[in-house]
Amino acid sequence: QVQLVESGGGLVQPGGSLRLSCTASITVFSVYTMGWYRQVPGKQRELVASIRSGGDTNYRDSVKGRFTISRDIAKKTVYLQMNSLKPEDTAVYICNADPDVPFYNAYWGQGTQVTVSS
Repeated sequence: QVQLVESGGGLVQPGGSLRLSCTASITVFSVYTMGWYRQVPGKQRELVASIRSGGDTNYRDSVKGRFTISRDIAKKTVYLQMNSLKPEDTAVYICNADPDVPFYNAYWGQGTQVTVSS
């Protein structure tokens, strides 16, 4: 059974940093686009950042220059380094694995809470 396990969330003051990790028990990790989404109660889930199987990255405008997505293929882990955090970054951050090739399934993690507050 495939699992995406997130860690690294918590409470941080505005301007602080956190690093989220998502480890995937996926057989062929390298064919997946790995993404971080976030969700606030009552709002639509939104894509924060993604990294394609070829290594290209994508960020939503509000996090550009503050967040960095990276991955360690050998460890089957994707990271989200979040700097200069703002209260509006508060959300549940959810890891996603979306295949770049056919015949593979997509997967979601359970999410990790990030709270930015003084």
